[in-house]
Amino acid sequence: MRITRAVIPNFFTVLNMFCGLNAVIAAHDLNFSAAAWFIVFGGLFDALDGFMARLTNSASEFGVELDSLSDLVTFGVAPSFMVYQLGLKDIETWGILISSLLMIGGGLRLARFNVQLVGFDKDYFNGLPIPGQAVVVCALVLTQKNHPDLLPFDLMAVLPWLVIFLALLMVSHVKYDTIPKFSKRAIKKEPVKFFVFMLLILAIVVFREVGLLFGMLAYLIIGLVRYGIKFVAGSPAQTT
Repeated sequence: MRITRAVIPNFFTVLNMFCGLNAVIAAHDLNFSAAAWFIVFGGLFDALDGFMARLTNSASEFGVELDSLSDLVTFGVAPSFMVYQLGLKDIETWGILISSLLMIGGGLRLARFNVQLVGFDKDYFNGLPIPGQAVVVCALVLTQKNHPDLLPFDLMAVLPWLVIFLALLMVSHVKYDTIPKFSKRAIKKEPVKFFVFMLLILAIVVFREVGLLFGMLAYLIIGLVRYGIKFVAGSPAQTT
């Protein structure tokens, strides 16, 4: 019975991986909007597989490993190839090295998460989660294409530095909140976290890539500010 239940979350994990492949194909064809949305949809399936695993009580080590492999494809390989095609290929060898950092940083991030994992539920991530950095890149790409006036900078000019920053953030010890669990107990325990998450979902539905961009930037900044405050106080948060 447990094996049957495990098929449900693993199905969403496989859909995540499938989105990663389609993102690579779209980026190869220079269709960056499609590539970005495939990665975003991969993030949706990545969230759903965890939700379904908890709902069906079918979390397993196999599911964790499959999830990590899928994440590396969709949020590591795909965005690395997308930023290379988007503009980093113009700086030749440096472009290859810099674009690979999203994949390498993501792989290191996932490996560290897996070896430090105790149980299957976490209240926070140690370092920016790999889907987070990928969605930030996608939100910027989509906003530049559809609302270029909203960006106060040339994305191509800052792209190498953005990639380096996100890669370093993944292997850092900056704490980032996990997606809130949809249960009465979890909502009662952290009502603000749940409310903010639902507000973000609403903003994405209404404002699409703009809501996604501002939501992800807020996620990045909150984690950095919280870490900075604790660092200044003399107790930077480092945890498994």
